[in-house]
Amino acid sequence: MPDVEGGPPESLNDETADLWLGGSLRLYQPPRGAHRAGTDAVLLAGLFAPPPEAVICDIGAGTGAVGLAAARRTPGTRLILVERDPDLVDRARRNAALNDLSGRTTIVQADVLAPGAARRAAGLVPDLADIVLTNPPFFERGTYRASPVRGKADAHGFAVGDLASWLRTCVDILRPKGRLGLIHRADALPACLDALRSRFGAIAVRPVHARADEPAIRILLTARKGSRAPFVLRPALILHDASGRFTPDAEALHAGRGWIDPSP
Repeated sequence: MPDVEGGPPESLNDETADLWLGGSLRLYQPPRGAHRAGTDAVLLAGLFAPPPEAVICDIGAGTGAVGLAAARRTPGTRLILVERDPDLVDRARRNAALNDLSGRTTIVQADVLAPGAARRAAGLVPDLADIVLTNPPFFERGTYRASPVRGKADAHGFAVGDLASWLRTCVDILRPKGRLGLIHRADALPACLDALRSRFGAIAVRPVHARADEPAIRILLTARKGSRAPFVLRPALILHDASGRFTPDAEALHAGRGWIDPSP
């Protein structure tokens, strides 16, 4: 794939960087068939506009697509990418350099589900970030057919109870009144709300539909640590029109324009 403005492709160790978000971001990604950044990452990166000088933490960052996109679009922010897989950590580090974001990016190799002492020793200390963005694994192990590709299987599968543990880590590293942004399967909404109960307020949920006449496939959830504000159900986001093309909103997000929830 050609580089930005038709120049030669970026390459390193026989890999070529993909263009993402309309060419505004370049990413070294795992080979096709493994877990790669797609529409879920686009939606999470565009969920809400970070305030100036915010510290953004991308939990389960993979190659860094979500956090790097949010930081690239918001000059002045600082970024923390958290990932346990050493191969993905290496790609995230290369992606930060490739997009001229190394100077304001910290990469933490850590297991989000590790006991508190181990997480903190790795650098996941309390009150670390103003914003946490996260795309947790979507399925409980034993309830779906796992991919034979190790990285993809790890990205998609949880043990029972791990979602609550994952979100406890998000709570721990957020500063008071910090914001959480999360994407998950639509049918996981009850589990997400259970895990957030008593820890977050100002919870807002936006259903995501592939088409307007089909059931929701994803939920986008925002919440504020320690808030007492009530729950809000927002209007749905529709990805495709009747012809199968992106709607104007979805097309803009995939090009790196606009925010789904621009409120502070």
